[in-house]
Amino acid sequence: MWNPFKKLFPSRQQSEAEFLQAARDLALRAPVPVLWLFGKTGSGKSSIIRYLTGVEAIEVGTGYRPQTRFSARYDFPNENEPVLSFLDTRGLGEVDYNPAEELRAFGRDTQLMIIVVRAMDHALDEVLNALKTIRRDSPHRPVILALTALHDAYPGAQHPHVDPFDESPFPLPTGIDENLRRSIEKQYERFHGLVDRAVPLDLTPPDEGFNDPTFGGPRLKNAIIEALPGAYRQTLLQLDEVVAPLKDYTWKKALPVILGTSTLAATAAAIPLPWVDIPVVMGLQTHLAYKLARIHRQRLDAATIAKVTGHLGGRVAIQLAVRESLKFIPWVGMAVNAAAAFAYTFAGGMVWNWYFTEIRNGHVPTESEIRTVFKQQLQRASELWKATRSGDAKPV
Repeated sequence: MWNPFKKLFPSRQQSEAEFLQAARDLALRAPVPVLWLFGKTGSGKSSIIRYLTGVEAIEVGTGYRPQTRFSARYDFPNENEPVLSFLDTRGLGEVDYNPAEELRAFGRDTQLMIIVVRAMDHALDEVLNALKTIRRDSPHRPVILALTALHDAYPGAQHPHVDPFDESPFPLPTGIDENLRRSIEKQYERFHGLVDRAVPLDLTPPDEGFNDPTFGGPRLKNAIIEALPGAYRQTLLQLDEVVAPLKDYTWKKALPVILGTSTLAATAAAIPLPWVDIPVVMGLQTHLAYKLARIHRQRLDAATIAKVTGHLGGRVAIQLAVRESLKFIPWVGMAVNAAAAFAYTFAGGMVWNWYFTEIRNGHVPTESEIRTVFKQQLQRASELWKATRSGDAKPV
């Protein structure tokens, strides 16, 4: 019984590659949203990824890895601790493109499709023909039509000062540019029956001079959250609540890793076999500490680990063990254990993140400070888990 799980626990005899492979296997079971972006080159798919993740263009570009001849995958923040995954189909318009290859590869492993079309682009036969095939294959998967580059209809002018589009399934307000209104109306007719809702938006680099470079972005995020199944919606809500308010680059880079590892820990803890997941969760927490040290460019040795975790590690292990006994109560125990593993992993990661930040600023935290921060972050993790488990939760 132990053999399938012991590979997830890093030891001196276990290589980094073995642990990463084991973590990737666990990630396949985690509720990580996979969004299938479908559209022509230049339609704005990468802009949507940058908006949802907050990363720079160059990071998105270097993070892609091929999936099929025409599609690539981007895992955020990385493939080992994913919080979000994007599949970008780029082969539209090529003479030999056929969606059958994508459908075989990942057609049933995506929770949501986003069809990305420039609002004023009406040469869309290849998009429509492929979408009809994909829709027939999975008629129940939600599909959002993202109409981008609205400014193509009014070059040289600004977006409306007040966003005229509401969050209805197919918004078409009065008072907008007449060319844009006619074009949007035509797009709705063209995609009728193929998409479940539409979101007109315009995401532009700040240096292009628009008064709102994320015009319609919040509406798209809300549409995605509403369309995703509950468990996957929770992941995106956690990302938005924790990362969005931050300005510090290092923290923005570290927190998705903490969330991703916490999700993996919760997934491991939900395995309905009492006692076997404690080493898994503890192993993920250890790996997280080293990952954060690399992000902060800090040295991590045995003495530092003993200082930070010495007063916390035993307590965490004991409390996890107590919650393990609840697994003998079907479903209820699994849910409690997953929440505990998420909270302890998140709190531990936040302590390490705070510790490295303090060291960088010239302050060496005391053991009392470490315990205080851990307690605060454990409470925050519990509140985050509860808030984002609600089916009615919205981004903060």
